Amino acid sequence: MPDIHARIEGCAGRITLTRPKALNALTHQMCLEIEAALIAWAQDDAVALIILDAEGERAFCAGGDIADVWRAGKAGDFDLGRRFWADEYRMNALLAEYPKPIVAFLHGFVMGGGVGLAGHVSHRVVGQSAQIAMPECGIGFVPDVGGSLLLSRAPGRVGDYLGLTAARMGPGDALYAGFADLFIPESDWPALKAALCDSGETAALGAAAASAPESPLAASQAEITALFGGESVAEILDALESPSSDLAASALKALRRNAPLSMALTIEMLRRLRAKPSDIRAALVQEYRVSHRAVEEGDFLEGVRAQIIDKDRDPHWRFQPADVTPDKIAAMLAPLGAAELAL
Repeated sequence: MPDIHARIEGCAGRITLTRPKALNALTHQMCLEIEAALIAWAQDDAVALIILDAEGERAFCAGGDIADVWRAGKAGDFDLGRRFWADEYRMNALLAEYPKPIVAFLHGFVMGGGVGLAGHVSHRVVGQSAQIAMPECGIGFVPDVGGSLLLSRAPGRVGDYLGLTAARMGPGDALYAGFADLFIPESDWPALKAALCDSGETAALGAAAASAPESPLAASQAEITALFGGESVAEILDALESPSSDLAASALKALRRNAPLSMALTIEMLRRLRAKPSDIRAALVQEYRVSHRAVEEGDFLEGVRAQIIDKDRDPHWRFQPADVTPDKIAAMLAPLGAAELAL
């Protein structure tokens, strides 16, 4: 069975992820097939809009399927991962800049690559089961697939909090943080998708939208911004060690667990994106500079081993806080010359 089901129904081009047993994790081949369908439909007058969704109850897409990247990296092949990320990021840019409406339906786990697939499209519908996160700092990586752009635009320092801790957002939080546009109960989705296919117009979305659920992030934004206002991981850790709130204690535990190099890079990436007007392309180019180097020069291999391969949840990071110098951060984010991401 194919991993995606791309077809035209009525006025809509439909792309459905069909790997529910793998939580619809995104493979390299899936990225290429999604891109090909989108390119074909962009010039097809019979297709008025695109619908993105996924089979299964547990996940829209729990992230990229990076086991092959890990195995290749362990064998000394760093190009396989670089090709995967370059192609995936090109697909992310296409989704963000697509000339027709794209409606994504987010349910269950929406993490990493799932955010890249659904987080930049024109109409992002979130359901009550959604759990959205950018968990990359826990695997020795950085928020990528354009996720750094979304984090940089979140209110206050909510983006730093989400990126460094990998905290999960329910539907209300996703709306507040800018990762979704509309809340529509999942029981209404089948009829809504049928209406979109029949009409080819997005007006049905507004009619189906329900009141946004409460957002714990919104309620805690002032505290989060105070705690994550530091310009370095060390400053944020100092801030977290003083308060006694449940949020601070949970965040402190996450920062002590996650990769020091990844967290420092994430802070710097968000700082650079906030410093000047930035778009999806600026974010992806910056992310690719890290992903191009992460397998060979970072903590990616150890993080994936601990979380995904051996699942012992006990990473031994190559770079400890003392090793994460300004020079190391600058080197990981330096331009790649001829290898720079081409979009």
